[in-house]
Amino acid sequence: MTFPRNVIVGHDTLPEIPNMCEQFGFAKDGMIITGDNTYKAAGRTVKEYMEDSGYDMHVQFTGNATLANVEDVVSAGKETKSKFILAVGGGSKIDIAKMVAKQMRIPFISVPTSVAHDGIASGRASLKSDMGPKSVDAVVPMGILADSAIIYKSPYRYLVSGCADVISNITALKDWDFARRIKNEPFSKTAYALSEMSANTIIDNSKLIKPGLEESVHIALNPIIISGVSMAVAGSSRPTSGAEHMFSHALDILHPGRAMHGEQCGVGSIMMMYLHGGDWMRIRNALKDIGAPTCAKDLGLKDEDIIDALVEAPNIRKDRFTILGDNGLDREVAEVVAKTTMVI
Repeated sequence: MTFPRNVIVGHDTLPEIPNMCEQFGFAKDGMIITGDNTYKAAGRTVKEYMEDSGYDMHVQFTGNATLANVEDVVSAGKETKSKFILAVGGGSKIDIAKMVAKQMRIPFISVPTSVAHDGIASGRASLKSDMGPKSVDAVVPMGILADSAIIYKSPYRYLVSGCADVISNITALKDWDFARRIKNEPFSKTAYALSEMSANTIIDNSKLIKPGLEESVHIALNPIIISGVSMAVAGSSRPTSGAEHMFSHALDILHPGRAMHGEQCGVGSIMMMYLHGGDWMRIRNALKDIGAPTCAKDLGLKDEDIIDALVEAPNIRKDRFTILGDNGLDREVAEVVAKTTMVI
């Protein structure tokens, strides 16, 4: 199991980045992977802190997490002979850094400027393609430095999406336990407990997570990070990804760009909990508390779009057994599920 060796979370923690690099014994030549907006938010400041401490930092601007962008950044890293990476940005920049670090066999530190999902601490990366997002094996960050004062300034919707992603762990775990019982799938009680604790922490504190409050970022950050760590313990995304994620990926293919990943997973989790016979209203209420979508209209979708995705979901990952089974739902049942849970 590979874990982050150092995690710093709090207000105004950005100045600690050179000290973290020094503790890890990094060489003086490094690369900052960032974007235009995230460079303005934190990347420029990180560069200044690093260079004031004697580091030579190359700034590499990039876009979405695509294979082409990963290859471009790898080429830049080799050309500049970078020995480590600082990923300063949101999920796409951190996902690119994970893949680049793996290919170049160098360490990286995750410096999130937003937390739209739990990938800031995991060893999995989501790459975009014409066939929708694909989850691939990458590397776990050696360190995480999350400055709540920076993340607080990002759009509240990103925090909502990250919280909804972690809330959806509840049904991912039910799917995992279901697969353990039906398919004798490998299972980790430790990973299960970490993921469950993360989801319950967000749900139990949902009324305290509101826009305009830096304290909301503090409440959410640790569970989001621990959720990512649960994947490192399990050696897969099983503790955090089940049928609700397959539903989200189906939406990405059928209706791309309508909503954020965590938002879609949250809505999917409501319906999957109903199929499991569990307390789906608890999930729905928590999502409503934090201002997350709970229905098709909130996601910018039509009722039939939800039904289409429910029917298509089992085809996303044939290797992952969930409550949807091997054959999935027929259209009539999918409509009943969506209507009963007030998603449509």
